[in-house]
Amino acid sequence: MSFSFPTPEEIARLSARALLEIKAVDFNAAEPFTYASGLKGPTYVDCRRIISFPRVRGNLMDFLAATAMRDAGFEAFTNVAGGETAGIPFGAMVAERLGLPMSYVRKKPKGYGRNARIEGRMDESDRVLLVEDLTTDGGSKLSFVDAIRATGAQCGHTAVIFYYGIFQETTQRLADHGVKLHHLCTWWDVLAEAKAQASFDNATLTEVEAFLNDPRGWQEKNS
Repeated sequence: MSFSFPTPEEIARLSARALLEIKAVDFNAAEPFTYASGLKGPTYVDCRRIISFPRVRGNLMDFLAATAMRDAGFEAFTNVAGGETAGIPFGAMVAERLGLPMSYVRKKPKGYGRNARIEGRMDESDRVLLVEDLTTDGGSKLSFVDAIRATGAQCGHTAVIFYYGIFQETTQRLADHGVKLHHLCTWWDVLAEAKAQASFDNATLTEVEAFLNDPRGWQEKNS
């Protein structure tokens, strides 16, 4: 295992650039995207595309492993768990880089057999890093963390490639649950890189910035 440790700012810039380059990010103010919550917004990110681009995939996974070690410690974890489904490949790749066992967490018990939520081996003594593709408000992370803790294992950290960074309650919500968030980049990093590369027209970038500054207000205005 060999890692370099770029500054968090450089990791954020390069991660944002990579997401733009593989078209994992889209901005569309004229026809806003509908999110899982039912609300709309002019931004969309699809981190699942990363698995199809080996060079981007490799570098982002190096960044994620390095970020977890730098922020939490070199020996902080004994197990890496991916969240179903998007977090599973990333969890496997981070576990490989850290030289640790890998498991994954189901969204709900599978309903037959052992009716398990945890697949793979996880012991009561484990200190688990939960890996996911992204987080919006942190809600799904809490369910995964609770499933991990139900085994007796510890889980006080989650690492994601992308964090929205526009809902102020997210990090506090996780902290109140005893979980620290580690991430590579946010919408602000993507917007800065999109401006630098002129990836979208000025009108679209202006509308996206308005959304990022006041997402709830923008949604009310454009509902």
